Amino acid sequence: MSLHEGKIKELEVMANEIRKSIIEMLVEAGSGHTAGPLGMTDIFTAFYFHILNHDPKDPMKEDRDRLVLSNGHICPVLYATMAHAGYFPTEELMTLRKFGSRLQGHPHREFMPWLENSSGPLGLGLAQAVGMALAQRIDKGVSSNQYVYAFLSDGEQECGLTWEAAMLAGKNKLHNLIAVIDRNNIQIDGFTEDIMPLEPLADKWRAFNWHVIEIDGHNFQEIVSAVDQAKAIFEKPTMIIAHTIPGKGVGFTEKRFEWHGKPPNKEEAKLALEELRTLGGKIVSEHQ
Repeated sequence: MSLHEGKIKELEVMANEIRKSIIEMLVEAGSGHTAGPLGMTDIFTAFYFHILNHDPKDPMKEDRDRLVLSNGHICPVLYATMAHAGYFPTEELMTLRKFGSRLQGHPHREFMPWLENSSGPLGLGLAQAVGMALAQRIDKGVSSNQYVYAFLSDGEQECGLTWEAAMLAGKNKLHNLIAVIDRNNIQIDGFTEDIMPLEPLADKWRAFNWHVIEIDGHNFQEIVSAVDQAKAIFEKPTMIIAHTIPGKGVGFTEKRFEWHGKPPNKEEAKLALEELRTLGGKIVSEHQ
């Protein structure tokens, strides 16, 4: 489905607002991850404001799509996106990681039952999503229009369970399963290709009987088109490898693995928010 200019502007403006919320949350919490949430903001925005079949007013509706976040440490972008989508007040975002808050450092379904999974230990999310996709097929049949989406980090491709789940999904031809890898090339200790090289990543997924699409993870048209293409594949699951810039939108955090697991301090947050406000103004003027 082609996005018209007005919808692209709407998504770009929302993504910029979500990035501002991420910075505000992190500096208030004094801990958390910066690079991954900023880098995945465009993808979360595209899903929650265009792609997903979901309803914040009825979050447990039976025919909803399910989004499974495997790399739970990037939950600031999940929380911020869900708040802006209407699942809970945006004011609650300022409770991130605080004692007694529903917004813990990794998503916890006991606190927020409209989450599809609790996540923390890397490498588990795809297995959870495969189980959901299998159950969905048993309950609804192969012609169901419900989808299970799994968001993974590239660093957790080092986890063996990811590949066990990939093998099972390929064997069962789970076309109702669409996964997205955040291919930002960083992990907490450095660049992925220095720590444990992943390439040729696309070929590995094809070898496990997955349909593979590679996209620019900051291009809304490419994100939406990839999901549309995935829905047209009936004989296998789809892996979307989304090439993203860690720390996207804040110049001093972009492409720097040092920002994988630390928040901005007050001065850094002030600079980041000023940059995002300027970017927001450019987005509006470019679409006028």
